[in-house]
Amino acid sequence: MIVGGGLSGSRTATELRKQGYPGPIVLLGAETGLPYDRPPLSKAVIRGKRESKPLKADYAGLDIDLRLGTVAQSLNLVERRVLTADGPIEFSHLVIAAGANPIQLPGRGEQLVLRTDVDAAALRDRLQPGAHIVIVGASWIGAEVASAALERGCRVTGIEYHPAPLAQAFGADIGARFARWWDGAELRTSQRVAGVEPDGVQLQDGEVIAADAVVTGIGVRAATGWLADSGLQLLPAVAVDEYLRTSDPAVYALGDAAAWWSRRFGRHLDVQHWDDAYTAPSVVAGAIAHGDASDLVHDPVPYFWSDQFGHRIEYVGHHDGSDTVCIDDDLAKGWVARWTDSAGRRTAALAVDQSKLIAAIRAEMAAEPRCVN
Repeated sequence: MIVGGGLSGSRTATELRKQGYPGPIVLLGAETGLPYDRPPLSKAVIRGKRESKPLKADYAGLDIDLRLGTVAQSLNLVERRVLTADGPIEFSHLVIAAGANPIQLPGRGEQLVLRTDVDAAALRDRLQPGAHIVIVGASWIGAEVASAALERGCRVTGIEYHPAPLAQAFGADIGARFARWWDGAELRTSQRVAGVEPDGVQLQDGEVIAADAVVTGIGVRAATGWLADSGLQLLPAVAVDEYLRTSDPAVYALGDAAAWWSRRFGRHLDVQHWDDAYTAPSVVAGAIAHGDASDLVHDPVPYFWSDQFGHRIEYVGHHDGSDTVCIDDDLAKGWVARWTDSAGRRTAALAVDQSKLIAAIRAEMAAEPRCVN
């Protein structure tokens, strides 16, 4: 059984059939629509350039029991069953692909988020010329929404807790480079939000910023609340090894709901990006279909991209605050930042408008020896 009808859950189901798994497959989806891809939501759907489209998968033809609008409520490992509102469902193997939920601010005011196709349609309808859109969080999603809103003729105010956009991830100096892109919008940094109320966004100092729509983009949290009493290790994403197995050998987790052990970086990684959700299913499907005969390990070089304000941002690897960063501006266009650890090993790279270069860096990192701890 697979819990989660997003990209990772859908691909796990189809990969199981591709790898010859003959047993029954039940795929639970909390949303009522067919599984779909999420990146187009922020990059095209809210701009009105296309509608959300289902993933190409013949569930009926592959004999996959797709149950939409079914939410997992709890997990009983001893009895090997998942409890839902429709009753318990037994399993021999369980794949947790429940995704993540947007974090919201306190308050009684309306907050729009961007996670589902329903969210995207609602936000698109609010991005009307002249509308004042207040975006809390100059994050990846926040910047993509701001870019779309400006493109559609809205007035945009961005509110960011840190001193610059993405400063928490990359530091204030690099964040300042992204702040320049918010030209045409009002970007207010180092601002603490108390909550969202009917009269607008209330700042900690008492100021209220009125808005036609408030968009909250301050991150997501793994949807693992239903696993609180299961006995599985939660970080809060489900902790899994390099084979994407939990402490129970019949239970796997992947995608946004998983924190997988990386041999390459010697730590658990919870990257919550599309590329990870796309590549991990083949590892899980291989393990279930072939058991010990499968030696597939999930240890990619993490990769993420964002399209905002007419630029393409791409990031590979994983760095922390102790790594040293070097920025190369001596390029025909864009720029590249590279991080190295105390031993001089490359840990990550960030590129703006340099897709070929970042692809080469990613390939080089993938070929480098892993750090096995």
